Amino acid sequence: MGILLNKNTRVLVQGITGREGKFHTQKMKEYGTNIVAGVTPGKGGTAVDSIPVFDTVKIAVEKTGAEASVIFVPSRFAADAVLEAVDAGIRLIVCITEGVPIQDMIRVKEKVLLTGTVLIGPNCPGLITVGEAKMGIMPGQIFSPGRVGLISRSGTLTYQVVDELTRAGIGQSTCVGIGGDPILGSDFVSILKLIKDDPKTDLTVLIGEIGGSMEEEAAVFIKENKMKVVSFIAGKTAPPGKRMGHAGAIVSGASGTAQAKIDALTLAGVPVADTTSELVEITRSLMERITR
Repeated sequence: MGILLNKNTRVLVQGITGREGKFHTQKMKEYGTNIVAGVTPGKGGTAVDSIPVFDTVKIAVEKTGAEASVIFVPSRFAADAVLEAVDAGIRLIVCITEGVPIQDMIRVKEKVLLTGTVLIGPNCPGLITVGEAKMGIMPGQIFSPGRVGLISRSGTLTYQVVDELTRAGIGQSTCVGIGGDPILGSDFVSILKLIKDDPKTDLTVLIGEIGGSMEEEAAVFIKENKMKVVSFIAGKTAPPGKRMGHAGAIVSGASGTAQAKIDALTLAGVPVADTTSELVEITRSLMERITR
């Protein structure tokens, strides 16, 4: 059983008939994800890879009992796609779409908070319960089952770190890419709360980056709950005022610097690695102590 997703979770795909939707639906299905429906307005009654397609999320939920949704739709429709899923009773949503307008996300954030919906993203790689199921675009072949959890703002760094962990013989339990936008459905703390109570996770890797204050807030939570965490912060050499990669990765004034995040995590007792290879070595050392 994963923190949010397992092999029995009934998943639907919004935007299943598009190029990205089709491709990643096949990959998710191959990994073991229980995909029961797709949704594309106007394509109801058709099928993709034997998965029935419906015109609305509400109909898909009524017909298939879908309980989670992964969204592959253009940015201008993404907010409405999330809100449609929430209104249909879906309580776990992964939005892969990047470029969702901030004004749209303000509306969405308010709705998901009011309904208790877990939204991962937007602009994220999704989540995976290793060896069971995945929702999103993470390459399943680089993961190996184990007891290390991972939360990240960066998709690319997620893949790099997971690949290095697997090559080092360190398996993973669950991995959540929360996304790189300024306004996200879930932050580090909301996912740490879930991992804290996960009996299958002994240690958590936290991959942060410049911009915002999520890492500092995570540091407070980690310290208060005495969680075992190791971290890496990207963007140490980024110039102030310049966006680096993600819309949320920008240093404004005195806030959001890599050093501020490193200091906060260090103060909370979290080892902060200078490189991904050092991150793997620290993880190995801590896991050896935990399992001794």
